[in-house]
Amino acid sequence: MNEFATRLYLATPPLTDAAGFAPALNEALAASDVASLLIRFAGTDERANEAIVRALSPTAQEKDVAVLVAAAPNVALRAGADGAHVSGCGETLADAIKKLSPRYIVGAGDLETRDDAMRAGEAGADYVMFSNLDRETLIERVAWWAQLFNTPCVAGANTLADVAPLAEAGADFVLLDDAVWRDARGPAAAVADALARLKGEQE
Repeated sequence: MNEFATRLYLATPPLTDAAGFAPALNEALAASDVASLLIRFAGTDERANEAIVRALSPTAQEKDVAVLVAAAPNVALRAGADGAHVSGCGETLADAIKKLSPRYIVGAGDLETRDDAMRAGEAGADYVMFSNLDRETLIERVAWWAQLFNTPCVAGANTLADVAPLAEAGADFVLLDDAVWRDARGPAAAVADALARLKGEQE
């Protein structure tokens, strides 16, 4: 099990520009303690994506939030991010590690099987992320990893109600995306709610 307090990891929606999303991000990061931010892109134009990262990163990094970019190690390097999050345990991960490690963070997601997760850890990923699984399977996968491996584990929560069970299973970080940005109360309230659940202050 994770002996340290589980922390929050936020992921943006796929973005085409920074301006429209910046207010929501500012609200979320001002609400409580967030460990990391994953910036996702809607398009593949690297210059446009670099502009998004440059616009959003300072707000996060000034609060000691690590900024990662999705599937774009080159963008991470050029735009001043803290690392990249890539899919799978194969060549894409190996390429990202070659470019970024050990100075920058490299995370691995879309790990469909236990074997994929182990391969990602052995390859040198700084964390493995489990998501896109049904709730019971996700909790089981997180608990299995936490009991056997030292590489940090990120668990993707579909709802705020999933936060506490994933933390209890041993996740080092719980990732939230739509559950924050689409919350009718606003992102600040959603993040504060998530942190309260991590601390066991809310059912």
